[in-house]
Amino acid sequence: MIAITPFYAGIIALLFVTLSFRVIFRRQTAKISVGTGADSDLEKRIRVHANCAEYAPFALLLLGLLELQGASAWLLHLMGLTLLAGRFMHAYGLGSTPQVIFARKNGMVLTFAMIALTSVANLLCAIF
Repeated sequence: MIAITPFYAGIIALLFVTLSFRVIFRRQTAKISVGTGADSDLEKRIRVHANCAEYAPFALLLLGLLELQGASAWLLHLMGLTLLAGRFMHAYGLGSTPQVIFARKNGMVLTFAMIALTSVANLLCAIF
């Protein structure tokens, strides 16, 4: 049974829903049903939401697989916290006007680091 990954999946899912509502609310305000209507704020919100959709599921899958392989709790929490920090920093950095480049860039660095380290840990657990 896994107990740590669902905690991080739950928080990331709440972030995802929040980002979804930001897109929906902008669509309603700008009266744009499909596409972006050349609305730069809507375009930005869509990209923030999409970026979360692109990276978070894969990262959570890797975290869950690592947990199923019996990785230590401290490693799982370290990777989960790295992912959370990365996703929140990126969403804040890209979603701000003007963008907070430091947060956007470092959010992606943390996300990539989590994915890379969790991938290597999964490989090592599978081999040994």
